[in-house]
Amino acid sequence: MPRELWGWLPYLGMLCLTAGAARVALELWQTPDHWLLERQRAYVAHLDRQARSCFVKLSGRRVALGQLALLVACGLAGLALPWAHCALAAAAVAVLPTLHLRRKRRQHVAQLETQIDSLLTALSNALKSIPSPAAALASLSSTLPAPMRWEVEKLLGELRVGSTLEQALASLSLRTRSPDLDSALSAVLIGLQVGGNLPSVLENTAGTVREMHRLEGVVRTKTAESRAQLWVLALFPLLVAWGFNSISPTYFDPLRANALGSAIALVALAFWVAALFAAHRILKVDL
Repeated sequence: MPRELWGWLPYLGMLCLTAGAARVALELWQTPDHWLLERQRAYVAHLDRQARSCFVKLSGRRVALGQLALLVACGLAGLALPWAHCALAAAAVAVLPTLHLRRKRRQHVAQLETQIDSLLTALSNALKSIPSPAAALASLSSTLPAPMRWEVEKLLGELRVGSTLEQALASLSLRTRSPDLDSALSAVLIGLQVGGNLPSVLENTAGTVREMHRLEGVVRTKTAESRAQLWVLALFPLLVAWGFNSISPTYFDPLRANALGSAIALVALAFWVAALFAAHRILKVDL
């Protein structure tokens, strides 16, 4: 191919891409139930659910349209910029909204778990003067910190539309999927179904949750130093090998010159990987 034609290849590719996009748009216009439109609706619904689960004000439709516009812009930028950079930018545009919502949800659940004992203690105190658990929750909803207040207000909204308290609590547990919150709500549900002194049960559960959080903090503190040592164990051999190779490029030639040296290097590498794996398993404490 003549060298003069190489410069026209990006423009030819963009022309083909534009023609293909126009063809797909025409097909989508003529077929309202096309599978691409179904996937787009499912993606928008997924974004909306993720945003609602962590109380983020976000429109899934607007995010999807913004992603489409940015992907088109990345494709057009490929005419003037390196294609590798444009491809990385397009990949980032495709995954960043989902990653952002997942991060917000993790933060939301983590904040909820730190406020469980406050909720149980406040509910226990409210039940001493208000016998109805639903009314007690309604009375303290305005005093709870966010995001627990948002979850309780949503629970009260479900009660107003006809759900029972047990159903609303089960929905809250399913929505957050937090083991700590699930344990606390299970104690409330058992107290409601079995009866007895519910304020005392809630106070004991709040004390248990506080102790669990304290022990988790102790474990994290004790394992932090060991995790730092694991990073040193992982990186130090590589840095040492790089340093020796930089100072004397022929230092590792005996390991590369024959089969025995290669076998010794492979055995050392296997022991290093096994040590990292064992250390990771030891430090992987199930809290």
